[in-house]
Formats: sequence, structure tokens, C-alpha cells
Amino acid sequence: MHSDLDILSLRAEDRDTWEALWTAYLAFYDTRLAPDVIDLSFARYCDPAQTDMLGWLAWRGDTAVGLVHVITHAHGWKREPVTYLQDLFVASEARGARIGAALIDHVCADATKAGRPSVYWLTQSHNSTARKLYDRVAQDTGFVKYAK
Repeated sequence: MHSDLDILSLRAEDRDTWEALWTAYLAFYDTRLAPDVIDLSFARYCDPAQTDMLGWLAWRGDTAVGLVHVITHAHGWKREPVTYLQDLFVASEARGARIGAALIDHVCADATKAGRPSVYWLTQSHNSTARKLYDRVAQDTGFVKYAK
């Protein structure tokens, strides 16, 4: 990880900073969420009692340059719980500096420390920029996602 990069758990006072990154992430996926859903998600990520939803911001000094959210859950094929890396975003002006890789490393370290050694995530098949990173740090499982 970069020595000038700090990855810190989301705190209530991070709301405006987080929301700016979160809104940019949603715009990338051409998605909008209702304000109450945004409020609920942020509250869950910041609540220490909500142990199955975690969130972090990557900071360079006083500037947040990335975010990552995870959901932890039981798995029908494993004894231990697993970690689903649901959202990963790096601000456009900070891309190319291995911040995304640092965020993934942070999630994996947290998962291992918590006894959840398996981490997985999804991305759109045409997201070639992200897939270059993902192909470097993980294995493509070949699964296709369906939703109803």
C-alpha cells in the first residue's frame, strides 16, 4: 500500500465526503437511488452493531480518493462466512495510482483477520478498466449473474 494512503472505516462525520464519491460511483453505473436508501446505506456502513455491512474510505491527506463497501454472510458451501465486495470506486483524478488494488488488499486483510478468508465480487463484463485490475489480483470464476 502507498505510504501516503490511509484506509479508514466510515464515520458519521464522513457523510458529505462519502456521498460525493458514492454519487460519482452510481453515475458511472448510470444509477440513481432514492435519498432514503442512500441515508439507510450510509447509516448501516457506519453502525458498529451492523457487522455484516462494512465501509471504508481511502484518504490521501485530507482528501478522500476512494471507497469500498462489503457485505459479509454465511455460505452454504463453507464453514466460515464470506465477504462480498459490493462496491469499489476510485475518484477519476486518483486513478492509476493503485488505490483500487490497495482497497481490495484492505478488504482481503480485514476478511482474513475476521475469519472470512473468501472474498468475491462482480463487475460488468464491459468494464475493461476494472477488469484489468481484477484479472491481476484475483481469479475470474466464469460465473454469469442473473437477476429477477
